Amino acid sequence: MDDISIAGYVPGAIGRAAELHALYYSREWGFGLFFEAQVAAGVAGFLQRLDPARDGFWTVSRAGRVLGCVAIDGAQAETAGAHLRWFILADELRGLGLGNRLLQEAVGFCRRCGHPSVFLWTFKGLDTARHLYEKHGFRLAEERQGRQWGTDVLEQRFALALA
Repeated sequence: MDDISIAGYVPGAIGRAAELHALYYSREWGFGLFFEAQVAAGVAGFLQRLDPARDGFWTVSRAGRVLGCVAIDGAQAETAGAHLRWFILADELRGLGLGNRLLQEAVGFCRRCGHPSVFLWTFKGLDTARHLYEKHGFRLAEERQGRQWGTDVLEQRFALALA
């Protein structure tokens, strides 16, 4: 793991975040163009308005290639909670503890910023990610049928109170 680094934004991170999401969710869940476009536009828009006092973005790279990321969008932290977004790792990095490290970075950042809570949206069936969320104290707060990712899924909102 000596050649693996965790950093903030690096050139190519937007494209790689979109690619990682598109490849995984297409292969495993049949998501398509709508989903990939949503991820690319969302990450790009977020990074263009990133305020380091409330927002965070972390990448995992090996040999200069982005192979994972996570973000904290704190724009609505005081009213709705900070939003954990775009959490993903390439298949080759799974099982090395890097997902755990990314979540530690994200939740620790929220605590340091004084965000009262943090939440995320996911969907039923992503059991490995759910295990990590619950390990970090997130609890299932809401479930509903939805199409927010362009495909019918049982959406799940997980939340973690920090204050």
